[in-house]
Amino acid sequence: MLFCQRLNGKGLPMSKTLLPCAVLMLVFCLAAVACRQAGPAQAPRATVKPHTLEIHDHTRVDDYYWLKERENPEVINYLEAENTYTDAVMSHTRALQEELFNEIVGRIKKNDESVPYFDNGYYYYDRFEEGGEYPIYCRREGSMDGDEEIILNANQRADGQPYYAARGLEVSSGNDILAFSEDTAGRRIYTLRFKSLTSGEMLADTIPEVTGNIAWAEDNRTIFYSKQDLETLRSHLVFRHVLGTDSADDVLVWDETDETFSCWISKTKSKRFVMIGSNSTLSDEIRFIEAGDPTGEFNVFLPRERGHEYSIDHFGDRFFIRTNHEATNFKLMSTPIDRTALSNWAEVIEHRDEVYLSSFDVFKNYLVVSERKAGLIQLRIRPWSGENEHYLDFGEATYDAWIDANLELDTELLRYGYSSLTTPESVYDYDMSSRERTLMKQDEVLGGFDPSNYVAERLYATAGDGVQVPISLVYRPDARSDGGPSPLLLYGYGSYGASMDPYFRSDRLSLLDRGFIYAIAHIRGGQENGRQWYEDGRLLNKKNTFTDFVDCGDFLVEQGYTTVNELFAMGGSAGGLLMGAVVNMRPDLFQAAVARVPFVDVITTMLDPDIPLTTAEYDEWGNPNDKKYYDYMLSYSPYDQIEAKNYPALLITAGLHDSQVQYWEPAKWTAKLRAVKTDDNLLLLHTNMEAGHGGASGRFRRYRETALTYAFLLDQIGMT
Repeated sequence: MLFCQRLNGKGLPMSKTLLPCAVLMLVFCLAAVACRQAGPAQAPRATVKPHTLEIHDHTRVDDYYWLKERENPEVINYLEAENTYTDAVMSHTRALQEELFNEIVGRIKKNDESVPYFDNGYYYYDRFEEGGEYPIYCRREGSMDGDEEIILNANQRADGQPYYAARGLEVSSGNDILAFSEDTAGRRIYTLRFKSLTSGEMLADTIPEVTGNIAWAEDNRTIFYSKQDLETLRSHLVFRHVLGTDSADDVLVWDETDETFSCWISKTKSKRFVMIGSNSTLSDEIRFIEAGDPTGEFNVFLPRERGHEYSIDHFGDRFFIRTNHEATNFKLMSTPIDRTALSNWAEVIEHRDEVYLSSFDVFKNYLVVSERKAGLIQLRIRPWSGENEHYLDFGEATYDAWIDANLELDTELLRYGYSSLTTPESVYDYDMSSRERTLMKQDEVLGGFDPSNYVAERLYATAGDGVQVPISLVYRPDARSDGGPSPLLLYGYGSYGASMDPYFRSDRLSLLDRGFIYAIAHIRGGQENGRQWYEDGRLLNKKNTFTDFVDCGDFLVEQGYTTVNELFAMGGSAGGLLMGAVVNMRPDLFQAAVARVPFVDVITTMLDPDIPLTTAEYDEWGNPNDKKYYDYMLSYSPYDQIEAKNYPALLITAGLHDSQVQYWEPAKWTAKLRAVKTDDNLLLLHTNMEAGHGGASGRFRRYRETALTYAFLLDQIGMT
């Protein structure tokens, strides 16, 4: 095992360290047991306050329902007690946590700069300075040889704030006004602000309680922005604001009254049209106006129809439409800009059963399409002439690729991104005519990183119903030099059609270099294998997501990559639901699990329309007001399915200001587990009292939580 070599510390060949390693392994195994059983004698116990919930002639008693009382001092005291307990139990790993944190941030280049992109006469980029947690947004006129102009220094804006996020930076068509939105609580409620790029002064216009989603008109004075319900956070209003006027007089241009839909605002790549989109899980509706006529009336592109999802962009005299109309895996159509009815649509790229069309981009001479085949992204370059169509070759068995920022229409260059489990994020410019590619930047990993020290594989586990589930994994070959099992962290998500692609993260090296294997289970509920992969993992098929993950874990054990004593699971948000479900189903399979901001109280949340995301997600999980869905959701809801039995060790995280998974879900889950489970394995809850769904803000601070997570995992195998 690699960590034996690391502990030996002398660089001796493995053949000369077998006995010391064996002894050390025994010591560590004994130490691991002691660590897992040690700690304060008394863990926090939340007060039991039974609350009865009744529907469909079924009664549930929730002993910890009261934990949703955010302003109740008793709630805050309980969360802080759990934090204190976690700190105490993990105190013997403090040096390890500090080592991990310094290691992780030590790999990050302190003075760094993004690849510039060109837009309307300027090159835009952002950069980091040593000691800064946040980016500095800059531009140069004409070329990168011009003088640098700092348009926003997020470090200065964040000064004194426990949390800071800037969103939606957009420069007006006249290049002289920056619009941007700020969140200082982590709850995704922003304030829209404006800055003169001529004088450098902030304008008086300030619009509070917005989503941060904006689009400029082409008159250099008018901006459209969306607002949300402050309870549910559903974006449902779009307003028009004219600079220099009172925002109280802003004109409401769209009110999305269907509670299962949210709305957004954007502009076509051509900048000719401003669009308002309304979307639910399964349906879309888009309306548009000429960006040069901001007071005009929005026209509906195509009325919403349940089950029809579409997106559009504009080029020349046509709109291009990605649509699933009579096309499960989507196809590409086009239509004249003045005749948008479905009967006028013409096929550009046909539907294919084996290929999922995920996105597209338009250029003066080319169409670029992002597709998925056999679970992997392909970039397809198609001249409008129809000649010399081709795909990019990425040359690895498992990877991620994407169409990057391409704001120019009249260019031969395609900007795209690439990454893999062994290749840091890379940005390329690809000449679509000559087929030459230029590496513009690859993220530098400090500390002597060498990709040849790591191996990535693509495996397939057979699910219980015979489906082949892809697994991407990465490890150091010397960690498996004897062919034996290693500690393995299995990550999963499997919801919303979100594909978990195998991209690079330098912080994982801290596990890989200590002998861990890192694996991603590409389970149903994502869209890795096309739209049907998603359909087979939602609503009344949701349990496929959980059984796929379990089957992947069993497969990795059977194939000798790991053992049940060294298999760890991790997921966050809806992936936290996955964690809750699988430790209920197969607690014997995992040594420990990490559930980050987990969505675990499924029934109670989905019955409460005042909680963010609920009404918009009936098509994802089901509406439990319908008994059919209630019964099915109840059968897997992690909070409701807790039993008096042994569970793996658990590290659970929450954010007090989380707007997507309310803090009380992980808190209630922890409280009930602590009261019911029959084992002595660690059960830890860590709540970030200053952040939301994404955890701490800032470039480096977020890795404190990563260090805690890794220390928890390493502690479970005795590496303290």
